[in-house]
Amino acid sequence: MLKGALIIGSILVAGFAVHAQQPPAGRGAAGRGAAQETTPAPAPGTAGIFKSNEELQAALKKSMATNGDNQSSGPIANTDQYRVNLVHREKPAGALAHAGNTELHYIVEGTGTVVTGGTIVRGENGASATIKDGVTHDVKKGDVIIVPAGSAHWYKEVKTPITYLEVRFVAPK
Repeated sequence: MLKGALIIGSILVAGFAVHAQQPPAGRGAAGRGAAQETTPAPAPGTAGIFKSNEELQAALKKSMATNGDNQSSGPIANTDQYRVNLVHREKPAGALAHAGNTELHYIVEGTGTVVTGGTIVRGENGASATIKDGVTHDVKKGDVIIVPAGSAHWYKEVKTPITYLEVRFVAPK
């Protein structure tokens, strides 16, 4: 009986830990649009997840129709261990950091300036947040950015519309 209680307790604790890392309701994995459903990640040894380019483009197009062109996110695979989205940006956005998730951004198309690291400085009078003492990167198709959990990042400038594959992994504690 004690063993059963410990197992159930462990499952509940794990469930709350995963739940605590989920975005607020209505915000989605990337903080954009509607909440995205999560499912358990495929088990080791299984076939995994496959999405065709057509499916990816359709998801992004649907998101852009719903959320507008400025910033949209088409879900690819959102599980309890990772979130994968195709993100499109037409304009810069304010600086932010995500606790609990390491992010990888693979630039699929477009050019811009991304600032990583440093300290987030909150904007005054409705202005977007910026980064002080970060590292500036000019990005283009084929570039990769890896942002550690809790680290500031900011698409400071979008020179031509940027689309990137965003992968968020639950960061080890």
